[in-house]
Amino acid sequence: MKIVCTKSSLLQGVNIVLKAVSNKTTLPILECILLEVSNQTITLTANDMELGIETVIEGNVLEPGKIALNAKLFSEIVRKLPDNDITITTNSSHQAVITCEKSKFTISGQGGEDFPLLPEIEKQQSITISQFMLKEVIRQTIFSISDNESNKLMTGELFEISDDNLKVVSLDGHRISIRNIELKDCYENIKVVVPGKTLSDLSKILNGGTEDEVHIYFTNKHILFELDQTIVVSRLLEGEYYNINQMLSTDYETKIQINKKEFLNCIDRASLLIRESDKKPIVINIQEDSMQLSIQSFIGSMKEEIYIRKEGKDLLIGFNPKFLMDALRVIDDEVIDIYLVNPKAPCFIKDAAQSYVYLILPVNFNAANI
Repeated sequence: MKIVCTKSSLLQGVNIVLKAVSNKTTLPILECILLEVSNQTITLTANDMELGIETVIEGNVLEPGKIALNAKLFSEIVRKLPDNDITITTNSSHQAVITCEKSKFTISGQGGEDFPLLPEIEKQQSITISQFMLKEVIRQTIFSISDNESNKLMTGELFEISDDNLKVVSLDGHRISIRNIELKDCYENIKVVVPGKTLSDLSKILNGGTEDEVHIYFTNKHILFELDQTIVVSRLLEGEYYNINQMLSTDYETKIQINKKEFLNCIDRASLLIRESDKKPIVINIQEDSMQLSIQSFIGSMKEEIYIRKEGKDLLIGFNPKFLMDALRVIDDEVIDIYLVNPKAPCFIKDAAQSYVYLILPVNFNAANI
């Protein structure tokens, strides 16, 4: 095998597939990137048996062939080579010679035939969405998946397609994030749970272009994202996702309209007084046309008032400030609506069209200290 390509092209390809290289495995081949050259095409592949990524890079093919190279070593070599053309040749002993200007590395690899192939995906059930929209949807929901591996379904996100609507849902037991997207076409009903790690890694690959599309294909066990010169294949999480509809209510006793940026900045200031281990709530006192936010911790205390528009009853309620900030940071609206029932019921932050819905459970607090 022999190829010549620019450092930037090779490094970009390596960085894309690195996300699917296994960090914890007893199989050395899964710690490798497969470099495969055929028919004037240079393909890089990584596969940890849960997530697989394949990308095609630009370059000149002088001789076909394939080799599996240790991903960590190969990526570090490419990263530290001069910014010029890189030549890679291999021999029958599974060695790769990497040269760039006056630098020359010879490293041992493994036979490309031993590398596990990505699963074949039947391209039947699919949807098409812009890269911009998919990247936004992931950004606006990924923060509320759970990192507790004992409940696998909570570590993923629900993708539910119904006619021309895509609903994406994440939850962690304390909050729920929902995004509803109107698709350009109508599709068959589909309901799958995609691992959060897959979506997080995919988000870093998406270029975010409004004109660039992603084709998403579904099977019973896998999901395939096809974009530009890259494909991402992931196993789905098995099991029936939670019935979130029974957790969503349209009833409310109090509704407030508030400037999102002002609200977020106020909570951010209050958070200066909280250590993560303290778990101190921010207490919100809603009265007439103002809302008072207060916090009291071992470091100190803070109070601040914000102007609001209110419908319904006065209310005193406490929240984990991080959960509020996570939701507010991903909402693009200048003014938001918040719906509340009582101090023990969740609050809902949502727009009129319910293109986004954020449910956050309140926390107990000692009113005597406020």
